[in-house]
Amino acid sequence: MNALIALGALIVDQLLGELSRWHPLVGFGRLADRVEGRLNDGRDGKLKGVVALLITTFPFVLLAGVLESTWGIWVSLVVLYFALGARSLADHARAVASELERDDMETAREKVGRMVSRDSTDMDRVSVIRATIESVLENGLDAIFGALFWFFIAGAPGVVFYRLVNTLDAMWGYRNERFSAFGWFTAKLDDLLNWIPARLVAASYALMGNRAQAMDCWRDQAGLLASPNGGPVMTAGAGALDIELGGPAAYQGKRVEKPLFGGDNLPDLSDIYRALDLVYKSLLLWLLMALTWSLLIA
Repeated sequence: MNALIALGALIVDQLLGELSRWHPLVGFGRLADRVEGRLNDGRDGKLKGVVALLITTFPFVLLAGVLESTWGIWVSLVVLYFALGARSLADHARAVASELERDDMETAREKVGRMVSRDSTDMDRVSVIRATIESVLENGLDAIFGALFWFFIAGAPGVVFYRLVNTLDAMWGYRNERFSAFGWFTAKLDDLLNWIPARLVAASYALMGNRAQAMDCWRDQAGLLASPNGGPVMTAGAGALDIELGGPAAYQGKRVEKPLFGGDNLPDLSDIYRALDLVYKSLLLWLLMALTWSLLIA
């Protein structure tokens, strides 16, 4: 049944996309800001970070469980729809590609800046393409596959907990003076929740692309990247597409030397669409496997 619910939620996501107003995660973000503002006072940061995560997430997890037990599949479908962002991810990537097709680099830089945390003001064409593809590959984990995995494992409460922790990590998971202690637990928990899904996604990218090269890149290059989950996902994805990603990037005005990874070919505009195809082919693989499992245990 969960496989059919997932299919339904993905169809709704493709038809409607993300709500432009009144999205639950926007309201949750405001709540998280208020909680952080009250608790993050520089004392007992790690402990207060744990408390903040628990009081912001568990009421909604419990509510999801109660509603799912009462109204069943309809609650599950709606909850999963709100957790997914497949169409939004594709729309953002295609918007960048559209500006590149028109050679409007200024607008392309502005639009890729909505997808990534790095500075985009001075990016050249290849850097814009690389950043877009990296975002597609890595955010496929957060916006699609991680949510599906935890929905299959624990239903609506599982996907709510995953998505809220993921949102908190995006808000509190910075390694700076303000959040290094307060956001420590959230960042570690997000890494833990994504550990298995990330490796399943990396394997899916490999199966749907250049399999041998994807596996080689994953094995040899994943450790070069800072993220324990982004490393497998992005190196396998780059290898599957046979393109070179990574390289220097600027964050808050400072140049950071990041490693190159993937294949030997410089990415071009068409590779943005190929990256989206890879994500959607992997999504189809997940749905087929989930449906097959449902039939086997029925």
